[in-house]
Amino acid sequence: MSTADDLVVTHDEAAHRWEGRLDGEVVALADYVPQGSSIAMVHTEVDPAHEHEGLATKVVEAALADVRARGLRVVPACSFVRLHVRRHAEEYADIL
Repeated sequence: MSTADDLVVTHDEAAHRWEGRLDGEVVALADYVPQGSSIAMVHTEVDPAHEHEGLATKVVEAALADVRARGLRVVPACSFVRLHVRRHAEEYADIL
């Protein structure tokens, strides 16, 4: 059985989202809306069969790392993302 450590996160720029895959299947995602030099993260979702496995956190962390690498800022419009960056405020202060 695959675990959160096996999650592969990719950026689908055309669909405006990051996707988390286990065994090639999308099981978690984070949607965003581009806003110039910022990205508004508007929605996260996890397949119900994989809830409470930490997959949303893994996708959000990968997305935030990608935002940072691209020199952009993030607008945490999604409640899950907002809570995550609030809990790790020092880590993400430079991209908020």
